[in-house]
Amino acid sequence: VQILLKLWRNGFSLDDGELRSYSDPTNAQFLESVKKGEIPVELQRLVHGGQVNLDMEDHQEQEYVKPRLRFKAFSGEGQKLGSLTPEIVSTPSSPEEEEKSILNAPVLIDDSMPATKIQIRLADGSRLIQRFNQTHRIKDIRDFIIQSRPAFATTDFVLVTTFPNKELTDESLTLQEADILNTVILQQLK
Repeated sequence: VQILLKLWRNGFSLDDGELRSYSDPTNAQFLESVKKGEIPVELQRLVHGGQVNLDMEDHQEQEYVKPRLRFKAFSGEGQKLGSLTPEIVSTPSSPEEEEKSILNAPVLIDDSMPATKIQIRLADGSRLIQRFNQTHRIKDIRDFIIQSRPAFATTDFVLVTTFPNKELTDESLTLQEADILNTVILQQLK
């Protein structure tokens, strides 16, 4: 962590923070640690044992002037509104859970034929990962969802590719014909 200590006539400041009076005992202790070449306890707590580079500027012939606020770019995270991607409510599956969903799969795989893995993100926020032969049809994905989550048997839903978003309307297409090998498919409720 890089910290700038500025010494003023009437106190000191860290980075562009508030003025800290020389007469305050905690501030005096802070400066005493710096004079000894030690990292003050306050800064040690701030960086949780990491490395601190403390630079100093001498402005002791000047009075402290509060610096203007500098523009700080947004550093949070955003959410896309109106996204076709369902909101993930549950935590992602662990590799063990993914393996279990493959092992308990109601899909019959012909090991002599080329296979692919499809990840299905369900409308309830959970996900399934399943191996299919490339000759399986989109209808087989729908059937797999209903067999894995019987609650969806009575629910009207569509299957959608992620990018570009495209509804898979022709369920008679093979996975290879639909060009969805090794992809993520979204389940969207109607």
